Amino acid sequence: MAKKKSSNTSAKILYRPVGLLSGLISGALAGVVFKQVWKRVTPQHTEDAPKALESEFDVKEILFAAAVQGAIFAVVKAAVDRGGARVFQRLTGEWPGD
Repeated sequence: MAKKKSSNTSAKILYRPVGLLSGLISGALAGVVFKQVWKRVTPQHTEDAPKALESEFDVKEILFAAAVQGAIFAVVKAAVDRGGARVFQRLTGEWPGD
């Protein structure tokens, strides 16, 4: 049982660079996806989503944009993390989580 624990620990350590890289990729990808979704959800606005400190937008619109952006980020991050873990497992035979 202890041997499995140590191999899992080494897999976690070896996975760290992969995890960091997948975090950067997922952040960039989520940004692109959000911009496309925002353009389709709000066709009247041709610009980027409203920022919290932009006074020309009401609070509802700012909070809606933040909620959509957060949901998209979470889904994309989970998908990229899971995909990275699967590739790591195929290459090493070890699952990096748990």
